Amino acid sequence: MGGKIKSWKKRWFVFDRMKRTVSYYVDKHETKLKGIIYFQAIEEVYYDHLRSAAKSPNPALTFCVKTHDRLYYMVAPSAEAMRIWMDVIVTGAEGYTQFMN
Repeated sequence: MGGKIKSWKKRWFVFDRMKRTVSYYVDKHETKLKGIIYFQAIEEVYYDHLRSAAKSPNPALTFCVKTHDRLYYMVAPSAEAMRIWMDVIVTGAEGYTQFMN
């Protein structure tokens, strides 16, 4: 879901362990960078069990990534993809904090 205008838009995400980021793009060819989520900014990753994402196209596949300054609502294409993305993001964020200690 968009940050300023709360509507649902398709985005393509790229997890980069070396840069410790999750980047997201407007197109699948990764030519138009829309934003970056830094591992160090991630506070929580969780399933949207309260259905707080307004008008989610698929509430059962909606999850949240909470950072210091924004709450990202995301919808995965399948339950398996949602579990994988949530695990990868959590692992990346935890890996970052372990790296810092």
